[in-house]
Amino acid sequence: MHWTPRREKFRTLLETEICVHPGSVFDPISARLAEDIGFEVGMFAGSVASLAVLGAPDLIVLTLSEFAEQAYRINRAGNLPLLVDADHGYGNALNVKRTVEELETAGVAALTIEDTDLPQPFGTVGATRVLSIDEGVGKMKAALAGRQDPSLVIAGRTSAASINGLDDAIARGRAYQAAGVDAMFFTGVSSREDVEAVSGALDIPIFFGGSGGGVLGDREYLAKHNVRISLQGHHPFMAAVQATYATLRALRDGTPPAEITGKASGEFMTGVTRGDDYQRSMKDFLGG
Repeated sequence: MHWTPRREKFRTLLETEICVHPGSVFDPISARLAEDIGFEVGMFAGSVASLAVLGAPDLIVLTLSEFAEQAYRINRAGNLPLLVDADHGYGNALNVKRTVEELETAGVAALTIEDTDLPQPFGTVGATRVLSIDEGVGKMKAALAGRQDPSLVIAGRTSAASINGLDDAIARGRAYQAAGVDAMFFTGVSSREDVEAVSGALDIPIFFGGSGGGVLGDREYLAKHNVRISLQGHHPFMAAVQATYATLRALRDGTPPAEITGKASGEFMTGVTRGDDYQRSMKDFLGG
C-alpha cells in the first residue's frame, strides 16, 4: 500500500481555509462508507478502538499493537485519510516514538499525542491530571523523531482547558508548537471567546474535540479562526451497537428473519464490499 498520497491530501486540507467534520470510523466497512459518502477525513478514536476491539470502556487497557492493527485494517480498505487518537503514546516519550513508528507503518495520515497523565495513576480515581509541560514537550519531540515519512501529520493534544484552565492549555499549545508539531488539538473549548483566544495564540492549524454542538458545529466561523478539524463525537459506532442489539433482540423474541427491518440490501452490500472488483479478479485470475 502507498500511504503518502493520503497524507499529502490531509496536509493539503490543513493548508486550506476550510474546517471539516471527520467521519468517525471503527472498521473497514465504516471507513468505506465514510469515503463513499464524501467525508474528507476519517477519525479513529482511542475510545472507539477500545469499544470495537475489546468491548471495553476508554480506560487505556487497549495496547498499541491492538490499536495499530485495527488502524491498518481500516486504512487498507480504501483511501480515506485517517486521523487517529494515539492517546498518551502508550507510555513515556520512548513509547511515544515507538507509537509513531507503528502507526506510520499502519498507514495513518495524522495522529495526536496527548499530555494527559495516562493510564490513571494509583490514588487518582475520579480526577484527571496532565503531565508537566516539560514532559509533554519531551513527548512531542519524541513523536517527531519517530516520524520517517515527512508527510505524516503529528499533532499535539491537551485536555488542560477543562483541567487547569484555558491559560494553561494555551501555554501547552505554544510549547508544543515550538517543539515542532504540525497542529494542535484541544478538548474542553466550547465558547467563541475560547476559540478566539486559542486561535490568536497559535500559528499552526487547530483541531477541536467534542460533540460538534454549539460553536464547534459552526464550520464557517471555525475556519476563519484557523480551525481545520472539529469532531462531532462518535455516533456511528453507538448507532451500530443499538442497531445490532435491536436486530438480535428481535430475532431472539421470535421475529422471522424475513421481517427484520433496517437491513442493508444485497446491492448495497455488494457496493460496500467492492464485490464487483472481486468478481473481475475471479474472472481474470481464476478463470471464472
